[in-house]
Amino acid sequence: MGYNLGMREAADILGAKRALVWRVIEKYLGQQEGWTGPEADYHRELVSVYPKRQGKYLRPTLVLSTAAAMGFPEKKALLTAAAMQTSEDWILIHDDIEDDSQERRGGPTLQRIYGRELAINAGDALHVLMWQMLWDNRKMVGGEKAVEVADEFGRILQRTVLGQTVELKWTRENRTDLTDEDVFFIIDGKTVYYSIAGPMRLGAILAGANERQLKAIYNFGEPLGRCFQIVDDLLDLTSDFGGRKKQQGNDIFEGKRTIMLMHLFRKAGGKDKRKLTEIMAKGREAKTKAEAAWVIGKMEEYGSLGYGRKLAEALAREARSKFRQELGFLNKQPARGELETLIEFVLNRDH
Repeated sequence: MGYNLGMREAADILGAKRALVWRVIEKYLGQQEGWTGPEADYHRELVSVYPKRQGKYLRPTLVLSTAAAMGFPEKKALLTAAAMQTSEDWILIHDDIEDDSQERRGGPTLQRIYGRELAINAGDALHVLMWQMLWDNRKMVGGEKAVEVADEFGRILQRTVLGQTVELKWTRENRTDLTDEDVFFIIDGKTVYYSIAGPMRLGAILAGANERQLKAIYNFGEPLGRCFQIVDDLLDLTSDFGGRKKQQGNDIFEGKRTIMLMHLFRKAGGKDKRKLTEIMAKGREAKTKAEAAWVIGKMEEYGSLGYGRKLAEALAREARSKFRQELGFLNKQPARGELETLIEFVLNRDH
């Protein structure tokens, strides 16, 4: 499959699933029964900002395609997929506040529009909406299956917030001694489980997967999720996300501990090491564009960008191999083909 053809096919798959899932989310966003008047309208508008901007919808698509690849009706998986997407929206609102991010999906972050207090409350409102969807899932998949899905959601989210705690702590401490495995500890919660393995396991749980199959999905999700995050971090350093991102090197401004940054800390010496440590110790507002550009330039000079690319490529090979060898039970077409296309999207995307 050619690069452009593969990316177009992935975009078509994501777009089709997005349309299905968005109809469910949109319904829930407008469901506050009995809430009328300008203040209620203001609340709904505030809460709807991030959901309306949408995004890639990779996670809900993985829910739907995995369920379908095991013979489960896509229609009955829609509420689970909608809850997965809604979880992303409330988490992003809170992440953006914690990281003091400036942009999200091509627009200003919610706290820049409404202030921190209202943005936090909007995240809380979407969090409640997510659990309402999971409660209502009883009507879609039955009580026992709905409980299994909610249990998995709890495991996914607990591991995600643990990863966030560790990332924020290490950023605050300006840790310069982290290994790849240390960084993977964060990635394994926030990307491996939350973005890849968790959504796929949710789809598989709906379809009646056994523990062996669920473990195989996680084992596949580990290299793919790690690759996903490294690619994402490389794009942050080298891409404007197709014109959607105004500030390059956002992770540097936020102080994120990425594979490339920690490689640079290991390889740089003397004045470069001291300057790097000083820059990364500064808060977002204290860093300059010139300093971020200097860090990126040193990543190129010391081979950190190349190191990240090679590591991502190795993880991609591992993920492809595990998909072929261990996930044969995801055998229903066209869903299996959709999953294969999405794997290539994760590895080769430009946004």
